[in-house]
This record gives sequence, C-alpha cells and structure tokens, in this order.
Amino acid sequence: MQNEYDAVIVGAGHNSLACGLHLAARGWSVALFERGAEPGGAVRSGEYTHPGFVHDWAAMNLSLFAGSPFFRQHGAEITRHGLEFVPVQHCFASVFPDGKWLGVSTDLEATASRIAALSERDSATWRWLVAEFPAEAEHLFGLLGSPMSRRGLAAFSWRLWRARGTGGALALSRFLLSSPRKWLEETFERPEMHALLGAWGMHLDFAPDIAGGALFPYLEGMANQSFGMVLGKGGAGSMSDAMVAALRARGGLVECGAEVVTIRHEGGEARGITLADGQEIRARKAVIANVAPSALTRLTGPLEAGFDRAMANFSHAPGTMMIHLALEDLPDWRASPELRDFAYVHVAPSLDQMARTYSEAKAGLLPSEPVVVVGQPTVIDRSRAPEGRHVLWVQVRMAPAVIRGDAAGKIAARDWADAAEPFAERVLDLLEGHAPGLRARIIGRRIVTPDALEADNPNLVGGDQVCGSHHLAQHFLFRPARGHADGSTPLRRLHLTGAAVWPGGGTGAGPGVLLARRLAGA
Repeated sequence: MQNEYDAVIVGAGHNSLACGLHLAARGWSVALFERGAEPGGAVRSGEYTHPGFVHDWAAMNLSLFAGSPFFRQHGAEITRHGLEFVPVQHCFASVFPDGKWLGVSTDLEATASRIAALSERDSATWRWLVAEFPAEAEHLFGLLGSPMSRRGLAAFSWRLWRARGTGGALALSRFLLSSPRKWLEETFERPEMHALLGAWGMHLDFAPDIAGGALFPYLEGMANQSFGMVLGKGGAGSMSDAMVAALRARGGLVECGAEVVTIRHEGGEARGITLADGQEIRARKAVIANVAPSALTRLTGPLEAGFDRAMANFSHAPGTMMIHLALEDLPDWRASPELRDFAYVHVAPSLDQMARTYSEAKAGLLPSEPVVVVGQPTVIDRSRAPEGRHVLWVQVRMAPAVIRGDAAGKIAARDWADAAEPFAERVLDLLEGHAPGLRARIIGRRIVTPDALEADNPNLVGGDQVCGSHHLAQHFLFRPARGHADGSTPLRRLHLTGAAVWPGGGTGAGPGVLLARRLAGA
C-alpha cells in the first residue's frame, strides 16, 4: 500500500464511495479507510439469520440512488460492475386497526380507486397532485441538488421567482416550512390518507407536528406514484459492492479493518491520517472525513471554538431497531391478500399515534405502540431467499438510545441487552394482530438494537439511521452548521461528508457528490 494519495477518505459508506469514485473519474488518486470489516456503512446486505437468506442491514430502498445526478453520470460504469435494479410497482401501503388499508402503486387508476373507496374528494386531489408533480419536482429536486450556500440559494430563488412569480415562490416557501400534519390535513380529508403519507416523515425524523417535515411525505408519495421504487438485486449492498469494484478498477484503494485514529494537520492545513496500526498516509489535496460531527474533533483535536461547539451540539434523531426475519412464507395480511405484493407495509395507524410514539422515544421511553415499517423485498427480488421462502425487513421507529423507562409499564429493563427481546415481542404482537400466524412462519431472526447499530457504525449515533435530525434548525444552510453546509471545516483541505452534511440522509449520495464536484471543479 502506498502512503500518499490525492484524497484520503475516512470511512467507506456510500457517500465516501460516491465521492471517491467521482474524484477518481477526474484523475485523482483516492484511498478510503474503513474501521469495519466491510464497506457500505448502512447500505449493505448479509446472511444474518440463515445461509441463503439475504437481509439488508439498514437501508433497503435504492430509489434515491437510481434517480440521483450521480447515477445519471456514473451509472453505466457502476452497472458494469454488478449493480442491477429490480423495479417495484406496488410501492407502499398502510394497514389500520379496523381492517382497512391503503396502498400506492404505479398504476394511477389502482391507487386512485383505493383512495376513492374512502373519499372521492381525496382521490381527485391525488390525481391533481400527480398531474402537477412534474412542475413541482423541477423546483424541489433543484433545491435538494443545489450546493447550500448563499450564492446557491440566490440562484435557486431567482429561477423559482422567474418560473412562478412572487406568489408561487411564497407558496413553495410556506410548504417547505409546514409540518406533515399541517400539509396533510389541509390537503386530504381522510385520516387514513394522513397516516399513509405521514408515516414517511418518521423515516427522516419528522413526527407529524415538526415544522419543515411536509416535504418528505409529499415527495415519497408523488415519486412512488410517478416513477415507482427500485431495490438492488441481491440486496441493497449490491450498490456499495459495485461502487467499490468501480473505484478499485480505477486504481482506488478501499481498505477495511483500518481504523483512523488521527487526522494530522500543520499550519492550519490537513496533511493526512494515522491508522490504528501506526501507519501514516499523506494527502496531497484533501482529507475527507465521513464521520458524525461529534466525532470529528476526536480525530483532529480542537479546531476553532465556534465550530467545535457546533459539532459537539449536533443533534441526532431517535434510534431505530432492526428485526431481520427469515420466513417459511410471507405474512397473511388480514386486511387484504394484495398487501403481500407491496415492498413496504407501514403499521402506523394515525398521526396522533406517530406523534405519541415520537414523544415517548425522545423522552427515553420504549414506545407503547412503536411505528413499524415492514419490508417485503423477496416479493420483488426472489434471489434473496431459497425457493418458496422469504425474508422480512422490520424497522422499528422510534426507539430510545438510552432507555429510561417503558411507556407501557411492562418492560423493566433499562439496557438494550435485556430490553431487546421483550421489545421485539411487542413489535411482533403488533404484526401478529395485522398478519395472524406470522410467528409460526419465523424460522430465524436477528434483532439489532440501537446501541448495536452504533457499535457497528459509529455514525449511527444512538441508532439514528439518518445521522442527524433534519429539523429546520439543522437543515439547509445549517447542516451540519451555518457556514459549513458545503462540508468545509476550519482546516484547509479537511472536509466533512456523509448524511450529517447537506442535503442529508438517504441513499442518493448527495453530500459525497456535491463535495467531489466542488473539489474537482466539475
């Protein structure tokens, strides 16, 4: 292994890989050093229950990656190295205690018909939103793909004003500041529609009453209806594996089991890194740290008082718990056999329930009725399990990083080692109520608690899978801190990337790509 590269990257999550691949394509020599045993961060897959059953560790949905500017630019190369998408037509659904259900499929008539069975008005509203989505998407995706600087915001605002005028620009601004509940209750009359879309806010730390949270439920609803969803054939980890292969083919280094203990700097400029085994690696142009903000100064030492304080105060979302299940057969959903065709089924019956669950988790309580996201990837990708068998990807939102009590008053444990099993049983009780007989179909399971997620990947602080709250005070120009939304730091040639940097969490790799373009000039 050589000891000098143009760019040295700490961590090998998907933002690091995308950043490294873009730089390598621009002629930079690149080396990534990952403390874990394998690359990919939260986007990887493995046989966590039984041989032949492939589970996604954390991320499952690769739609943001498939639709990203990065994939449009580098997709042919990544595809040559093994990435294959599997399209999803039946994207997501929600089930309700009274036996009702709603689901979004790419067939607009099917979706609108399901909604019309509850409300003709809401069905008409859905059709109108879908018709308007291309015009809205141009501005929203333009914003999410723009560098978050005063200059970038000014350019976006000018384009928006020219296209929509003052009234239209103000209307979009109001929407971007709205909570999920505010927008949903203004737009739809049925509570089932509120819950169907509002559940997506919980994926990104937006409980129903959090300002700025309307965007994600809207985008998920419209994008899934308009474009569908994609999974990675053989597991979400195929995305990371293909980027690793592409980067190595360009001469890049991806070294696992290589923990970085120091970012070396001199005269206000980053010079390289030191590994746990004592090796020193020099960086000619850039050191890029894909770490949680609170971890940065542990590698660098104190930098600048205001910046250090902002990094230490960076706030994280509540944790999640994963339950990986190997099944003899798919769940028999009580509400409808059609639910067996959907990639995601949310068990989140109302906005009030979601708000209560979020508040309990933020208070350190095990929620009495957690929000449960059930992924059924083997419906779409049969390669992930033996013939006739299936895997279930169960994500429990939200869960406290540190347990201070149980909202239901039934679990006495105050550490995850003892609370994991009874809390998982609470989740399975919920699922059993909607899919009777599920427990009898389980042939293997693995529970991954919030502290286990963090132990595996320190960027997932407290089990926070999006590496930091996306609330307004910590988003846009303020992600991760004012003046540093481009990943800059007080040290020259030291840059921060990952989900903690604008535009934030998700599989789209936006933070890594925006940084690579800034560094490489294109």
